[in-house]
Amino acid sequence: MTGSPAQIPALPALGTTWYKRGVRYWLRRIATAVLWLSVLAFLCYIELRLYLGVPRTDLPPTVRRVWDVVQAIMCSAALVWGWVKQRRELRKGLLDPPTPKQAQAARRGQSTRAPGLARAAVLPALIVAPVLPAILAYAVSWFVAWLTVREYPSEVGARRWLQEHSSGT
Repeated sequence: MTGSPAQIPALPALGTTWYKRGVRYWLRRIATAVLWLSVLAFLCYIELRLYLGVPRTDLPPTVRRVWDVVQAIMCSAALVWGWVKQRRELRKGLLDPPTPKQAQAARRGQSTRAPGLARAAVLPALIVAPVLPAILAYAVSWFVAWLTVREYPSEVGARRWLQEHSSGT
């Protein structure tokens, strides 16, 4: 490879640290994991407080027990489903990894949609409150699967792009 460090493309959330995968790279990955897991832990805490609140306490003991078992089954299924879905998406992304420009465009598209989606999700979240534990279980497993991958598809795509452009083709 004859490329200079100035030619290394910056990837969303990783910058140019993906190229050498040194201490700065792993610090970025760890910081991302800590941030997302903190947000998810906070959301799970809020959901637990909501779950233990008024609707559940108004149920008779036998119905409450059935309700808890159904919630546990739904959460377990959602944990598995989220993990499997994310791993399939990552595998698919590794088969056809995005170029650095595609990765940046995808990141820009996600960041412009997120605020609107968050506001739009408030009312449906109240409606789906009974299944919110399962939704959060899905989100937790999806993010853990995303955070524990060895190499992101954007890194693979950037390495391929760099090989193609540094060899003179």
